[in-house]
Amino acid sequence: MASLGSPITIVRPHLIEFGVGTAGKLGKWADEKGYRRTLVISDAFNASRVDVLELKGEVTVFAEVTPEPDTANLEKVLEAANAANAELIVGFGGGSAMDLAKLAAVLAGSAQTLHEVVGPNKVHGPRKVALAQVPTTSGTGSEAGIRALVTDPATMAKLAVESLHMLADIAVIDPALTFSVPARTTAATGVDAMAHCVEAFTNRKAHPMVDIYAIEGTRLVGKYLARAVKDGNDAEARAGLSLASLYGGFCLGPVNTAGGHALAYPLGTRWHVAHGAANALIFPHVLAFNTPSAPEKTKAVMEALGRETSGNITSVFDAAYAFCAELGIEMKLSGLGVPETDLDAMADDAFAIRRLLDNNPRDLSRADIRAIYAAAF
Repeated sequence: MASLGSPITIVRPHLIEFGVGTAGKLGKWADEKGYRRTLVISDAFNASRVDVLELKGEVTVFAEVTPEPDTANLEKVLEAANAANAELIVGFGGGSAMDLAKLAAVLAGSAQTLHEVVGPNKVHGPRKVALAQVPTTSGTGSEAGIRALVTDPATMAKLAVESLHMLADIAVIDPALTFSVPARTTAATGVDAMAHCVEAFTNRKAHPMVDIYAIEGTRLVGKYLARAVKDGNDAEARAGLSLASLYGGFCLGPVNTAGGHALAYPLGTRWHVAHGAANALIFPHVLAFNTPSAPEKTKAVMEALGRETSGNITSVFDAAYAFCAELGIEMKLSGLGVPETDLDAMADDAFAIRRLLDNNPRDLSRADIRAIYAAAF
């Protein structure tokens, strides 16, 4: 764990608009900046309500973002971006839309290819277009960060790009846009937001400057997630989750996630399990596994979630599992259609994600990963 004296770099979108009813502020901002050609990158549902952004001028909408987008989906986005010749690119949707918007902002019209920018700090700058992010779920926190992920279908691995050039000029976070998110998706994405916070909080790179966001984001999920699942129109609960998601995004830049996300990724790349659902299923297993290496922080996490434990691995697992299961989340791999015959391949894939596993407070061997998948089956 880092100390107060450890160096750290904190980044934020240049402007953040937060609150119920703020979606239209994007159009006002874009108009004041003089942007007349805009490309909105979205999924089919959110594309149908792009008018809430109140954008003026020539607005092109790409409405074909898919969950867990792959390189083929990115290629379509780049074609649309090159054709639109936009001055402003807007990610309008969940993490998939926002990640593709980041990549479009730095790759459209660029001599660089995706594979040339995979990894940290390989994007050539400066960026030629403005970038705005408008989340419609409360989970990824992608609106606040400098990372983007797409799946390579050939290897079924996530390709991660990290660059300050992908930081949004403006993030507009309107909790009202999340009112329509179904209960099951609300639950899973809420646990994803919490997992970002918890994995950063218990991380080998954890830092006091990030811990404050991490533990508060966890507390917000503990307080508001069940309420939002029960009543999707609960404005206070939705706002609490939107803030938790934003705080989770703040954690991802300087610290990032760890073992939980590493084990969750193969569920999405191999079996197309939604990212939030994958993280929710894995969460109690990795939190419990890490408890011996981060006992005090694990205790703080469980208190933030409103759960009492005796502090041992079994009690932590039982409490974390109950938190997720009581939200109606599927907590078995078999229930998500993952075959037992694939657990070995999944363990191989997860063990190869060193950029995350090396952050984990307790070493996860390939055998440990395989045992967690078996326990989750």
